[in-house]
Amino acid sequence: MRICFVSRRYFPAISGMSVYAQNLLRELVGAGHDVTMVSQYRGDAFGTKVYGGGPPPPVPGVRVIGLEQRGEQESGDFERDIATMVDTIAAEHRKKPFDVLHAQYGYPTGFATLIASQRLGVPNVVSIQGGDGHWVGSCCETHRLAMVRVLAHANALLIGGRSFVAEVCDRLGSDPARFTIVPGAVDTARFRPPQGWRPGDAADPVRLFYHGRVDRRKGVLDFIDALSLLRRRGTPFSAIISGIGPDVEPAQALAADLGFPENEVRFTGYAEYDAVPGLYAMGDVFVSPTYAEGFSNTILEAMAAGQAVVSTHSVGVSDCLRDEENGLMVQPGDVPALAEALHRIITDRPLRARLAASALEECRRVYSWQAVGRQIMDVYAAVKDARPDPAFDAELPHDPGCRFRAEPHLL
Repeated sequence: MRICFVSRRYFPAISGMSVYAQNLLRELVGAGHDVTMVSQYRGDAFGTKVYGGGPPPPVPGVRVIGLEQRGEQESGDFERDIATMVDTIAAEHRKKPFDVLHAQYGYPTGFATLIASQRLGVPNVVSIQGGDGHWVGSCCETHRLAMVRVLAHANALLIGGRSFVAEVCDRLGSDPARFTIVPGAVDTARFRPPQGWRPGDAADPVRLFYHGRVDRRKGVLDFIDALSLLRRRGTPFSAIISGIGPDVEPAQALAADLGFPENEVRFTGYAEYDAVPGLYAMGDVFVSPTYAEGFSNTILEAMAAGQAVVSTHSVGVSDCLRDEENGLMVQPGDVPALAEALHRIITDRPLRARLAASALEECRRVYSWQAVGRQIMDVYAAVKDARPDPAFDAELPHDPGCRFRAEPHLL
């Protein structure tokens, strides 16, 4: 089958979407499919600072086409970049026709893919990602209608979990029966416990590890505030915050204002993805105080690496973690509860060992990319002979008040 995969972000940008795309592309090529990836990327200094930027690197067995998000970078003009994506997909189709178009993210890539699908007569699949449910469509009428139309007219919709289906349907009025649940997954060959590891093992003091987008919506500022409460309580710890994002500087300023020395709360910045498995070996407990996810790749990576996890009862997380069974969970934004959970997991080795062992076993059993890749390819096979929905309307009103036009990097 000839597949066009349309990505919102790929490496060198570090995000869950990049990891998802990398693993899916590997599975598709391994199954013998002919794959082209069209990937957006930030090429400006600001976008590179926030995400990591630049054209996508070569991918073995995949034709890779990078499209700089010039409209977004210059003025938040998503529509300009959508037109570029559509023209690029159409040009590649003319060279050798695609069987299926698969978009990662409902907007803007999914909307562009449905336009191309309708124009070319090729069926489409759209993976709904975190921002589609949490933010896109709550920003303005333009993007609300765009998401509603993608959700109503895509040939197939993939989504990470039931809690996320509920959020998307509640906010955008979609039919839950239209979604196929395909959970996140992790490469358990790359992410695994250190040699000689035993559940509950930890340094002295216990090392708390945050890795991912440094964004207040991921709870990174709550994490630092909770560390301040731990210090007042006299609970020993060290903490590492790994990654880049829109709130690196506010997070560093908060840590400085709270008087943390560099050896107690350490920021390690951008990391090449090949180095990420080694980063997990720097921590004992993974902390993700996120407000919402589509499905958390970093939590799965931490589970596979043998870390006990502290996170939140939030959309996307509640599909893979269960409080007191394979992790500790608190309400998003509840800093005192987060501090208490961290105190427990630092001071109670049997608890830490039980949670880490349970998480590792479940990760290896349920969240393998081989199983998830097969699910996605089954969806491709199911839609291969379908026709694009002719009722899809590509015309949208222009709402200049959209908050993401001023800060498109947050979408």
